[in-house]
Amino acid sequence: MKAVGILARPGLLEAGPALRDLVAWLEARGVRPLLEEKTASLLDDKAGRDLLPASVLAKQAEALVVLGGDGTLLRASQLLGERAIPVMGVNFGSLGFLTDVALSELYPALEGLLAGSMRFEERRLLHATVKRPGKPDVQQHVLNDVVITKAALSRIIELHVSIDGLFVSTFRADGLIVSSPTGSTAYNLAAGGPILHPALPAVLLTPICPHMLTNRPLVVGDQATIEVRLAPVEEQLVHITFDGQQGFPLSAEDVVTVTRSPRVLQLVRAPTRNYYEVLRTKLKWGEQAARRRR
Repeated sequence: MKAVGILARPGLLEAGPALRDLVAWLEARGVRPLLEEKTASLLDDKAGRDLLPASVLAKQAEALVVLGGDGTLLRASQLLGERAIPVMGVNFGSLGFLTDVALSELYPALEGLLAGSMRFEERRLLHATVKRPGKPDVQQHVLNDVVITKAALSRIIELHVSIDGLFVSTFRADGLIVSSPTGSTAYNLAAGGPILHPALPAVLLTPICPHMLTNRPLVVGDQATIEVRLAPVEEQLVHITFDGQQGFPLSAEDVVTVTRSPRVLQLVRAPTRNYYEVLRTKLKWGEQAARRRR
């Protein structure tokens, strides 16, 4: 491996010392560190460094180290496009579902990455298409979710949902989350949806605060084609967002289609813990029982 890209959350000042040490560690092993321009602002000495726009860095790096939280890693996943290179998320703060490598584990993990022995998981992405009459289609690949939701002050919205051309239901709710298994621990979890193991070939539809209590989350196979249309109701102010990173208002004639993406993210996992340990730690499972045993 000859070049490793480094991307940090903008303004993450506490990452400065770690970034300086990481650059020196890579250079000492003959690996070229590629620094995203905003990330480089965290360094005191930038002389002689490769400072690149994020889009260029994502095309040149053979692996990517992300310093920050899950939101920073989501941003990185969108930059990579069709490139399936190893991505290591190093968390600054509480453990993340995606950024589960602690700073103390960074260098053992990097040793394994450079040696080709580091384990990683292939996380499936979703592909969303928004057909807009009179305008070019909007297409996005997402790691977590596509969210259709009402504007802040609007009423409950109505969404017609079909799967593989078959009508499922009209959801009257604050919105709808179409989530990958990876995204099941993001907005979906906060909205009361189930947790899916990230390896499952599935897509999850979760209504947000549904008007009917019988509207429950629905899990379908990831070969399904999910179509969402706005019901022809006046004063529906609706937005769509992709991984919480980008979005825009929807009009009554727009049609949103979500399918499995051909893209995958190669997510490097922490060398000292597994997926279930991350769940236990993040969701604090068993803490009361542990306190009772003390």
